[in-house]
Amino acid sequence: MAGTDASARATLGGPAVILAAPQLADNIGATARAMLNFGLTELRLVAPRDGWPNPAAAAMASGAGRVLEDAKLFPTVAAATADLHLLLATTARRRDMAKPIWSPAKAAAELRAAAARGERSGLLFGAERAGLDNDDVARAHAVVEVPANPAFASLNLAQAVLLLGYEWFRAAAPEPGARAGLDASPPATAAELDNFLGRLELALDAAGYFRPPEKKPSMRRAIRNAFVRGRLSEQEVRTLHGILSALLRRDGPEGTA
Repeated sequence: MAGTDASARATLGGPAVILAAPQLADNIGATARAMLNFGLTELRLVAPRDGWPNPAAAAMASGAGRVLEDAKLFPTVAAATADLHLLLATTARRRDMAKPIWSPAKAAAELRAAAARGERSGLLFGAERAGLDNDDVARAHAVVEVPANPAFASLNLAQAVLLLGYEWFRAAAPEPGARAGLDASPPATAAELDNFLGRLELALDAAGYFRPPEKKPSMRRAIRNAFVRGRLSEQEVRTLHGILSALLRRDGPEGTA
């Protein structure tokens, strides 16, 4: 649909769009176009299959080359989301994990509220063929599910980005507000939470918690989900570090307990 007006004031910003292991450069280009349609300009690529930059993406971007030029490349989803305070995963498959499921409209409202608080947020999309794996979904605070034909719910990557971008664009920004409690401590970033969970996992390993060993991956995801759902603040994560340190000092030198 035509409608580009070079003289119009552009709407820019919004949550980062993170593509995990995208396969086709054409889909990356189409995603960039969908993003710019609704003012989303921060594209993060995690290990694209055919490498980056890729000239095949430019043709499909159709005027959204600036999004591709500014795209950032990351080796892992963890690295691509480390600085974010709110991460939403998009998936059409129900997962065996306790995770809030939001509609696109609800997701847009939460993203707007986060932006009003000065928080960094992102929308995570999986590879075209298989989508997101469970470890990637476990990193998200909530799952976004698009109502669709249950017999054919899989969306093209750019279509999914377009739908979420549209909801973001049409959502009215709420009045700015501070996070209540803990002296309005800002929410913890993914990297800050990862740091704590890494220490916790080492301590649990040393204590023999992960039994039987084959269940360790699912147990790790369950622990992560429990902390991610709480949207912890920086102060809360510091408090948890202090609790863990106290327990390790009681049981022995940290790292050997």
